[in-house]
Amino acid sequence: MTKQLKIVVEHASDWRGLYPSDDVILASEYLAMPPTAKAKTRVINLCRDYGYLSAGYYTSLLAEARAQRVVPSVKHMQDLSRRIWSTTISVDAAKALETAAAGADEVKLMLYFGTTQVEGLTMVARRLFEQLSVPILLAQFQKVKGAWRLGTVSAVGIHKLSDTEQTEFAQSLDHYSRLIWRKPRSNKQSRYDLAILVDPEEPFAPSNSVAISRFVKAGKKLGIHCETITRKDLGKLGEYDALFIRATTSVNHYTYKFARIAQAEGLVVMDDPDSILRCTNKIYLSQLLDTHGVPTPKTQILAQSDLAQLDTVIANMGLPMVLKVPDGSFSVGVHKVADSAALESTLKQMFKSSALVLAQQYLPTQFDWRIGVLNNQALYACRYYMVKNHWQIYHHGAKGTQSGGYDVMPTYEVPAKVIKTALAATKLIGNGLYGVDLKQSADGVYIIEVNDNPSIESAVEDRVLEQGLYETIMAEFKRRLDQRGL
Repeated sequence: MTKQLKIVVEHASDWRGLYPSDDVILASEYLAMPPTAKAKTRVINLCRDYGYLSAGYYTSLLAEARAQRVVPSVKHMQDLSRRIWSTTISVDAAKALETAAAGADEVKLMLYFGTTQVEGLTMVARRLFEQLSVPILLAQFQKVKGAWRLGTVSAVGIHKLSDTEQTEFAQSLDHYSRLIWRKPRSNKQSRYDLAILVDPEEPFAPSNSVAISRFVKAGKKLGIHCETITRKDLGKLGEYDALFIRATTSVNHYTYKFARIAQAEGLVVMDDPDSILRCTNKIYLSQLLDTHGVPTPKTQILAQSDLAQLDTVIANMGLPMVLKVPDGSFSVGVHKVADSAALESTLKQMFKSSALVLAQQYLPTQFDWRIGVLNNQALYACRYYMVKNHWQIYHHGAKGTQSGGYDVMPTYEVPAKVIKTALAATKLIGNGLYGVDLKQSADGVYIIEVNDNPSIESAVEDRVLEQGLYETIMAEFKRRLDQRGL
């Protein structure tokens, strides 16, 4: 599929003074073009006015209707006109603004595709462009009662730029279109482009580097060009057709923002934002599973008021019991308490960071099941064993983190009840990629949690299917992309 870039201007004179380009087209010409599915087209809308029903508005509206990626999107036009953007300034941004202000109470910043010529404010410019992806913005920051805030933001027409500003704009446009919109691909035959979001600094990443390389290899085999991105690349999402999150997710986290924006931009996304919301909070998940009768260990949601009636909690749950923070992962924020004194002290500490804590019946087992599920089908099966002389599969101690052993087996060798229970849980979440943790005892099979971002590491989860595991996941991306009709 051929790829095209169209730079739309309202009047021919708007491009005067800039280097001639075959990519430049008048808005009147663009609006008159018939829709076509023969080319993957990226549109940079530089019209003078983005107001409702203006030529600029219709340019982005028709671009979206034609399944073309456009900046700004109609959504961002509406956000700009309705002043829907965050005025919150981070501590780091406030320090940068204070330095740039040099004693003044106001900073005006001209942004070209999220870049600025003002030293020290690169991060501020990028963050604003992530909220409002508009080619040229004028942002005014004000210091009110000692605190910096974002006052006004307005789009600037290319025709209003001075000669110096035109030069700065041209440099930013060249960088943006060359490195983002028309970035060269190593595989010219790829039909789709997929971004794999990773965190190079994460100590417990869901996939190690070898696994990531195998995802890339699997994608190439299926006509999907895969490349890794990091949290700094939010502004590049428009370049891709799909997003695969391989960094540990959380709602109050950049991974959720990536998922939400990618979904809004029409990308195929795993993990999708709904799955992140439903899986990462253990209290939500507990209520969801209980409502639908999916078996879990005996569970109780505790609030600070329960500190006054711990005897009742103990009578209901028994000792020892397990306490969990709502959004922990990899056994972080999980505590086993053996007596009432430990229960009280641990809860008091946990309530400092969360209004609610999950208390769960302690079920001792030699191992936890992990069933990988993709699109409501069991994909792989692992047994993770407890760390020696410890009750969890991970032990975070003074000497670092230890993990127990594991073994991997074909899903058809797993007890049918384990698979059935895992699928009953994931059907309540969605049709994405999940890792279901279960305990099996003489009394039955119980869901411990459902992970929206399960571990897939080389030499661990892929031991049975090997490269086939990665190809199956990439094939699901391809199926969804094909269904989307690109």
